[in-house]
Amino acid sequence: MMIYSVAKKSIAFALLSFTFIRASAQQPALHPYEPSAADMVNAYQLSNKLDTALRNIPTNNDIVPFWKKDGSAFWYKKNLPNRTWEYYYVDAATGKKKTAFDQEKLAQNIEKLTGKKTNPSKLQFAELYFADQGNTATLKMQDKWYQLNLGDYSLTDTKDTAIYRYNAKRPLQQRRSRWQRNRESRKSPDGKTEILIRGGNLFIVDVATKAESQLSTDGSADKPYGDFAWSPDSKSIVAYKTDPKEIKKVHYVLSSVPGTTRGELRSREYAQPGDDFTAYQPYVFNVAAKTATKVDADPIDFFGPPELHWRNGNNRYYTYEKVDRGHQRFRVIEVDVLTGKTKNIIDEKTKTFIYESRIYTRYLPKTNEMLWTSEQDGWQHLYLVNTLTGKQSLITKGNWVLRDVDSVDVVKRQVWFKASGMNVGEDPYFIHYYRIGFDGKGLVNLTPEKGNHNLSFSPDRKYYIDTYSLVNVPPVTELRLTANAHKVNELERGKVDAYLATGVKLPEVFVAKGRDGVTDIWGIVCFPSNMDANKTYPIIENIYAGPQDSFVPKNFLPASEMQSMAELGFIVVQIDGMGTANRSKAFHDVCWQNLADAGLPDRILWLKAMAAKYPNADISRVGIYGTSAGGQNSTGALLFHPEFYKAAVSACGCHDNRIDKQWWNEQWMGYPVGKHYDEQSNITNAAKLQGNLFLIVGEADENVPPESTYRLADALIKANKDFDILSIPGMGHSDGGIYGRRRKRDFFVKHLLNAEPPNPNVSK
Repeated sequence: MMIYSVAKKSIAFALLSFTFIRASAQQPALHPYEPSAADMVNAYQLSNKLDTALRNIPTNNDIVPFWKKDGSAFWYKKNLPNRTWEYYYVDAATGKKKTAFDQEKLAQNIEKLTGKKTNPSKLQFAELYFADQGNTATLKMQDKWYQLNLGDYSLTDTKDTAIYRYNAKRPLQQRRSRWQRNRESRKSPDGKTEILIRGGNLFIVDVATKAESQLSTDGSADKPYGDFAWSPDSKSIVAYKTDPKEIKKVHYVLSSVPGTTRGELRSREYAQPGDDFTAYQPYVFNVAAKTATKVDADPIDFFGPPELHWRNGNNRYYTYEKVDRGHQRFRVIEVDVLTGKTKNIIDEKTKTFIYESRIYTRYLPKTNEMLWTSEQDGWQHLYLVNTLTGKQSLITKGNWVLRDVDSVDVVKRQVWFKASGMNVGEDPYFIHYYRIGFDGKGLVNLTPEKGNHNLSFSPDRKYYIDTYSLVNVPPVTELRLTANAHKVNELERGKVDAYLATGVKLPEVFVAKGRDGVTDIWGIVCFPSNMDANKTYPIIENIYAGPQDSFVPKNFLPASEMQSMAELGFIVVQIDGMGTANRSKAFHDVCWQNLADAGLPDRILWLKAMAAKYPNADISRVGIYGTSAGGQNSTGALLFHPEFYKAAVSACGCHDNRIDKQWWNEQWMGYPVGKHYDEQSNITNAAKLQGNLFLIVGEADENVPPESTYRLADALIKANKDFDILSIPGMGHSDGGIYGRRRKRDFFVKHLLNAEPPNPNVSK
């Protein structure tokens, strides 16, 4: 069967090759686009004009509704051409939309009231609330409140009195980061006792009598008791004996501070991979007996003291979450406060990594359950866990990714979530919203239309606003009923006419197989608007291969830096290769201890397939650029794939993962720091440089230390390599800003088009 399959593939490949040869023989020969200096001056001018024209056409990718408290109506602002806008009022039950007010009349009355000229097309309100079926409104301008009568447009002074403020974009549930320190009250829940830390030891103070009792004696200045938490019944205290470690500092010099003649040194704490962390050993103190019990668990040496979750109606047990350093183990641990004994409710282990910041947990104490997300079956899914027994039940399942939990209805036992990859035949990165029962039944797709969706609910969740689009299809905004996803009304539908009238070519989506010959790799292509069918154009890839997310745009994108660069005579692409997030666990695992890979093998195959489909793409002239992790990736492309990539611009790159921040790099490269860190360093491999490299760095970068770029420059100099470098005074983590972006374009024009960009030093 395998032989037959291979034979079929071989025949198919031969036929494809024969077809390609015949087609190539019939096509006229294409010649490289070789612009003159005058052509480039014109191209820069036209690119700027087109970019300005496109950005003056509103996209309305994100309609933000402002609801009335009862959820019966809302208003929103719609962007219009030339950075103007208008306001609409919508009755939710009928879906009927009307202009919220006559902007000309309102502007006239505002002018009379304030004495200031008011543009009716640019009315701005700090706050705006409607009442009386939209016939009256309360608004705030210039720190003053007014009552607006929409019958005669009269404005009278008023006060901000108990106005309900609901912005549908406001998060419904705030998730506590595991990096966030646990801030507990010193006073006990019953108000009778307070905690006091003195000399590194734990004391309690009777609030009424001020009498003190010492609970610990083994604390010291070097290893003090610090963070603590009360049990709900005030009978126990969980406190942590700490082994503090100093966070080392990094430094930079501000070279050009106005009014000074000397550089200014700036220093700050900055943990790097392999640095020591403060450790916290938990103890349980019995307040009445004044005894201490050491919790039978390893010290918490990664993140600070955790949030505690007490068993409902039983103060003998609490649970906490523990992420082991190295990101290969996640546990939910239950503690018996009487004995200090522990047991694991959840104990997830992996040979690669657990993506810590994507772990969702929600505790349901009344039913002794919790919700938890995991990739343990190969895809990110949601589980219902019995916190007494540890039994796990899958709520969602399939070859798709649960992207996030929007909210939980504990009473109805339903979860509202967003996911991608469930809809067959669609881009697997498109986000859709769903509702499902805790039992895994009753799945409802709230966003059935094809596209990338952004959804927000009314205050009572009876209605929701759904805005969706594709990278080359304008957004549509709909009002729907939550109960059954019924469409009440279409509020807005964008059109492409105004964009196409500028001459721009909208981005095209392209898909090709990755390194395994099976997995689809998705990306987009931006073509120059005046592309000559008889010419070939260099390719430039915009890369960011950070494993924390996926990055190819999915919403409507008529204007972008990529399109603006394409107008100079390039075909510009963006791709999500293996090692990035939001696909299967196996797809993501490619990055494990392997950040230098950056999905480049997949990207190269994708680019070759793209060039085979679009003969105007010159696969012999490929450039690449990126910032931050993208800066690392773009330089790495030249070092590790010099046969393919010929020029790179790298801004603020983390060129050695030992120099960059601890939490990000240990998540993907692991702990302890091994030889793989050194082997994948751009600095270690600097002598391999063959192509043309342009480094950009902000001297005040507080994300990736600027010495990451300077050390790469040092290694290149020692290897006797030619390269360009731009250090921008006072700039932080950036692609170089306006100046750096212009220099980036000039660099590619010189090295890929072999042309001269306009010289800004020559007066016009």
